Amino acid sequence: MGKHFRIAPEVKEQILKRVKEEGLPVKEVAKEHGISDQTIYDWLAKGANSAPSWSEFARLQKQNRELYEIVGELTVKLSQAQKKNW
Repeated sequence: MGKHFRIAPEVKEQILKRVKEEGLPVKEVAKEHGISDQTIYDWLAKGANSAPSWSEFARLQKQNRELYEIVGELTVKLSQAQKKNW
């Protein structure tokens, strides 16, 4: 079996922030910190049951609004294109 060592809570928090908020790949962050991908995936799974932080919630709301705008614009463009082809 591999070596087991405890990662400081603040380092764990930083790692999870880089993956969840900055969108960095788990594999890349794991390699940088010398831990396995599975360790990070385990942390993410354990945290999946908790409510998102307010900053994460606000970020998701903003992202959701932006996606709605994009879908709306694409819907209008598609509708206009279909009318031209009729």
